[in-house]
Formats: sequence, structure tokens, C-alpha cells
Amino acid sequence: MKDFATCFREQAIETTGESAVTDTSAHARATTSIFRARLCSGESVVINLTWSTNQFFIGVNDGPATSIKAELLRKKKGVHTFNISSSSISLLWDFSAARYGPSPEPIDGFYLALIIDAEIALLLGDQTEEFLKTINEKLPMADFSLQCRREQVTGRSIHSITKAKFGDAGKVHEIGMRCRDGKEAELLVSIDRKKVVHVEKLNWNFRGNEIIFVDGLPVDVMWDMHGWWFGGFVGHAVFLFRQRRKVESRLWLEERETVGFSLLIQAFRSC
Repeated sequence: MKDFATCFREQAIETTGESAVTDTSAHARATTSIFRARLCSGESVVINLTWSTNQFFIGVNDGPATSIKAELLRKKKGVHTFNISSSSISLLWDFSAARYGPSPEPIDGFYLALIIDAEIALLLGDQTEEFLKTINEKLPMADFSLQCRREQVTGRSIHSITKAKFGDAGKVHEIGMRCRDGKEAELLVSIDRKKVVHVEKLNWNFRGNEIIFVDGLPVDVMWDMHGWWFGGFVGHAVFLFRQRRKVESRLWLEERETVGFSLLIQAFRSC
């Protein structure tokens, strides 16, 4: 049987630092990750985790978000407990050695754990061993997975590089996206630095959808840049990557069942 520490290392989700906007004229102002955890009781729990400047917010089961304010995070590590309905919830974190990039969430050197009724529902970061030292008992760990990620970026141009995994059996891929303004406006999307979508005359084709294949899975790439072109100073663009059930199926928006992971990028134009 695997030891307790090994199980934690295998379940923990490590951030990479690539989930950030790399263009010097743009920056990520918030990221939101939605996880689904199945507890030993069989209950399915939805966890929303949002990172913004100097603080993060966590919500459980789509209830009112519980916020951890900047003054609490300045301690670098801590424990916060609260109740939602009949559940007792504890949040433990340590950012003492955390490194940050352009994104508001840490790159590495940290851990964050969410415990619901004496069961670990979520464990993030690369400092699993440090987290294990903070607890005195062996707690069961829920089966959790990342369902959706949303990134909000701001800048005068759009150039984003992030990482995503489509399908349980797939691997983590680098997703790059760049938009060019002017008369030769175009959209370029790459997977692991290989071009998979090229849209020319983007100021005319400002809305659209294409299918690409990632690890053999059909993934819809959708974009809407109408607001970016015609929304003035408050214009924004939306890009969505979402797995289909199969090639022959209709667009996933028309499917009743939720399938796989989705990535949503919202780009807001700045002056």
C-alpha cells in the first residue's frame, strides 16, 4: 500500500508559472479555478478559487464566497476556519517561500489545502511535505479535479501563454494566443508552440469557432472580439477552449452533460 505522503504528492496540483500573460503591455489581474471534489460520503463539492491582487477568495458549493483579506495574507502562512451549512471548513496555507510572476497566483514554493469535515477536499502547490507537517493525523483525501479555469487580462494588446489539460488521460499543454491589430489583423493560437488556429482579417471575422484536436480529443476554440474592436475604452474580448464529447456531436453548448475541462480567457483593453 502506498504511504500517506506519496498519495498526497500524486494528488496535489502544482502550478507552473506559465499561466500568465507574457506580453509587456498586458498583465493578468485575476484568475479563477473551479474544482470538483467527491468526498468519501459521496457528496460532490464545487470549489471556486479566485486570485486577485493581494488577496484570494474561496467559495464552496457556489455559496457566498469567503474572502481572505490582504492583511491576513501578509502573514505569509496561516489557518482560517469557517462554516457553510452544516460543514466545518478549514483553509491552511503557507506562501513564505512562494514565487510570483505576472499572474496574481503563486508560481511555486507554496501549499494551500482545504479541509471539509476532516477530509482534504483540495490540495494545491508543490510544498506537500510542509503541509503534512502541520497536521497531526492522517486525513482521507477526496478525489478532486480542475473543471474550469478563467483568466482576466488587461493590456493594449492580447498575448497570452497558459497551460491546460484536456481529458483525464491527457497531458498538460502550453496554449499560446496572440492577436495582431491593424489592417492585417489576425488571431494565432498554438498548442505546445505549434500553430493550430490562424484567423485572418480578424476585424471582419471577429466571432468564430474552430475545432482542434488535443491528445486525440476534439476541442472547440471560440472567440468573440466584437467588444475589443468596437467597445471603445472599455472593450473586451473573450476566448474559450472547451472539449467536445465526440467530433460528430453538436457544439458543446448544446450538450446536456458537462464534459472535460474548459479554459476561458477574458481580455480587457486598457488605455
